[in-house]
Amino acid sequence: MDKKITATLIPGDGIGPEVTAATVRALDALGSPFEWDTQYAGMAGVDHCGDPVPQQTLDSIRRNGLALKGPLTTPVGAGFRSANVRMREEFKLYANVRPVRTIIPGRYEDIDIVLIRENIEGLYVAHEHFIPVGDDPRAVAVSTGINTRDGARRIARFAFDYALKHGRKKVTIVHKANVLKALTGIFLEAGREVAKEYEGRVAVDDRIVDACAMQLVLNPWQFDMLLCTNLFGDILSDELAGLVGGLGLAPGANIGKDAAIFEAVHGSAPDIAGKGLANPISLLLAAGLMLEHVGKPELADRLRNGIQQTLMEDQVKTRDLGGTASTDEFTAALVKRLA
Repeated sequence: MDKKITATLIPGDGIGPEVTAATVRALDALGSPFEWDTQYAGMAGVDHCGDPVPQQTLDSIRRNGLALKGPLTTPVGAGFRSANVRMREEFKLYANVRPVRTIIPGRYEDIDIVLIRENIEGLYVAHEHFIPVGDDPRAVAVSTGINTRDGARRIARFAFDYALKHGRKKVTIVHKANVLKALTGIFLEAGREVAKEYEGRVAVDDRIVDACAMQLVLNPWQFDMLLCTNLFGDILSDELAGLVGGLGLAPGANIGKDAAIFEAVHGSAPDIAGKGLANPISLLLAAGLMLEHVGKPELADRLRNGIQQTLMEDQVKTRDLGGTASTDEFTAALVKRLA
């Protein structure tokens, strides 16, 4: 019997504990290779440890190099800084991988696009301050974005290597170099530079971000992979999720040299927490990415196939997908498929 892989499990906030429990049940039905070290972050981290990113959580991720994370609550406009961003920076998780595929036909058929987002630079470095004017101490808000040539090359190389490994044919570099000539110009330059190393193996083109957003709605099938800066990647990955039915059907992976955190990409939805209404598919698909990451692609395929069969053959769907199943009912149907 294979030795279990110890991984950090962060149930998260709101519906996080419900979708995490569902995911663990499904993984157990597959004969999960993971042994969980449960920790807290976000509001749960504040409640349990007085810190949205407790030291013991960081120590656990550092020790294991692997984590599965439910959604975390981030206060809007005030309060503590995003725990998600802090963890990405702490472990230098520079690559955010957001694949989207059509599972439920009806919106756009046969969507299969992977977005690779630079995860720790750009405007998300959040070097922000206010300038007082007269009697208003917050009259002017200033934010500084930072892209480095090394960081842009690193994420570009990750994207092209991903394309080769997964049989992808084309990478589209997304930018705003017509206006943000320095901040996104350096990203475009570095991407083109790296692309030359893959000439004849992976095609490359580029698109201004607003044109890309429009084309994703008009003709998404022209895209295979998107390579984006931090902010553009955040926005376009949500648009991509909308093509296949919403954030509840989109997983995310944050990958660095020494650690990887796999996550549901939707919010914590406190308004439906504890009501059994949550759709666990985003975190389930993230667990599939995690299985691939640890060299268990056959288990990842079984999990994805089980989700598709539960939705399309058994017609068991949560309410956000037009069904009536509770979180537990969907999970039980999936477990039956996987067992």
